[in-house]
Amino acid sequence: MSVLSTGTGALIAFQRALGTVSHNVANVNTEGYSRQRAEFATRNPTDYGYGYVGNGVKITDIQRIADQLATSRLLDSSGELARLQQLSSLSNRVDALFSDTATNVSGLWSNFFDSVSALSSNAAGTAEREDMLAQGDSLATRFRQLDGQLQSLDSEVNNGLLAGAQEINRLATEIARINSTIGGNVDSASPDLLDRRDQLVSELVGYTGGTAVSQDGGMLNVFTAGGQPLVVGPQASTITTIADPYRPQRLQLALSSQGTTVPLDQRTLGGRMGGLVEFRATVLDPARAELGRIAVTMADTFNTGHAAGMDLYGDMGGDFFTLPAPRVNAHAGNTSGASLQATLADAGAVTGKDLVLRFDGSGWTATRADTGEAVALTGTGTAADPLLAGGIALVVSTTPPPAAGDRFLLQPTAGAAAGMQVAISDPSRVAAASPVSGGADLDNIGTGALGAMKVVDASDPALLADAVIEFIDAGQFTIDGAGPYAFTAGQTISANGWSVNLDGAPAAGDQFRIGRTSARSGNNGNAALLANLDDARVLNGGTVSLNGALGGLTTMVGSAARQAQYSADAQQAINDDAQAARDSISGVNLDEEAANMLRLQQAYQAAAQIISTADTMFQSILNAVR
Repeated sequence: MSVLSTGTGALIAFQRALGTVSHNVANVNTEGYSRQRAEFATRNPTDYGYGYVGNGVKITDIQRIADQLATSRLLDSSGELARLQQLSSLSNRVDALFSDTATNVSGLWSNFFDSVSALSSNAAGTAEREDMLAQGDSLATRFRQLDGQLQSLDSEVNNGLLAGAQEINRLATEIARINSTIGGNVDSASPDLLDRRDQLVSELVGYTGGTAVSQDGGMLNVFTAGGQPLVVGPQASTITTIADPYRPQRLQLALSSQGTTVPLDQRTLGGRMGGLVEFRATVLDPARAELGRIAVTMADTFNTGHAAGMDLYGDMGGDFFTLPAPRVNAHAGNTSGASLQATLADAGAVTGKDLVLRFDGSGWTATRADTGEAVALTGTGTAADPLLAGGIALVVSTTPPPAAGDRFLLQPTAGAAAGMQVAISDPSRVAAASPVSGGADLDNIGTGALGAMKVVDASDPALLADAVIEFIDAGQFTIDGAGPYAFTAGQTISANGWSVNLDGAPAAGDQFRIGRTSARSGNNGNAALLANLDDARVLNGGTVSLNGALGGLTTMVGSAARQAQYSADAQQAINDDAQAARDSISGVNLDEEAANMLRLQQAYQAAAQIISTADTMFQSILNAVR
């Protein structure tokens, strides 16, 4: 009977070991599966007086082959990989918008200024004027389309945060349930259950980044990259979305626990959620702000030049483009209900960076929203003395007045391109002519010759008044009797908001008359100036041209996309290495399992032979006494 019992126990043990091997083989492609191994041990022997006789073998444990260090390393790298892949994917989409000739601004930008140049060749031509308006409208439409695409990406980030919050809560709840099932004794837990928990933790960290910390008894606590608890033992926190205090249309992640909601530090998030937030803060917002800055500066510069010209009706030019005012949003926690009205004061000083304005009860301060760096702020906030910060003028409401602690977010250019439009529809309203023109008297005997007229101050009330430049001698002149003024050949003469170069050698008594340009004139003086405004250095304090800024925007977005891709590729290599290290320990090796199966199969057959031998022995005893 002892031989039969030993053989039967061995048969059962090898059968269960073969079952473990087959379980490994069946899960060779199961993500997160850790191979298992049957642990054998001898049964307690029997003391027969003359000594101990063994009773065979038993399985003491089905061991899960896993290394916590390798698992933690893989967890860390996978969370970072998820963040970088999310960042890279969205950044590449923005790069495609600005680099693809079908969607970028550059082509229509060139077409518009080419049409202005064509108008300067035929300033009175109706077709050229129509084409300029059409090209201007196409350019404004492209600015609006691009801003709309960027706004759509912002909405996608919101949707990603909403969907991510739901998935985070599902995963955290499931991990907490498994923690509760395991209780305080991880040694008695099913290996497959532990694999399931590790896989859920990996997915959760893929959304938020962070770490998993094992506590006494084997429960896993999961924390975000910023240190906020997602799972503590059998308890799961709840992630929700809340509105940005300055921009209600924009969502943020927050932690809801015990009736309180705490906003998560968006800068410390990892995983997919961190990638979404980082993309919005470092790629999307800067690109949208810079697009708006180019639109604002280009429109303001062109409007200024257009206002200095004269249309076919003989009227001074007005705005060619229209743009919305800079945005100022009050913080949701403000108590006063006060508001700020913003207008563009100096396009060359606009940086496009969002500013936070704070009122302490007696004065205002300004800081950059992204870095907290202090920004120069002047003025008192009245209509006569507005607050000035970064090229933007702000008038503070007096009914109601601001209260101490009130905060406002100033967005100088974000979304500005969404409201860009052509302000005129009548081709005759295009101010292609210089409003003043000049000529030499027919009686002049010197060689003096007037150059092109330029308007230096279109607001001068005497701009269109008639003026006479008369020379006393070759070296002196008067303007409407005022003077005399010294003269040298090639000198610029200025008066009444206009300027002109005068070359040659005027003689005593020579006169040059300056007067208003007549209506329906073919004068192209202003169109020629407008055609070259794309090369005007008007940004960054007069150091960067409009063309340079447009090229810089494309480069900025492309550089950010490439950097994100390089980082993602590098992290992929690190993650692959971590995955290989984990698989070398916990992964299923089919060759090894095949060898184990052959070995256990032979052992199983041998155990069966023991049972057959025991049966033969038993039959011999029965036959002896039958």
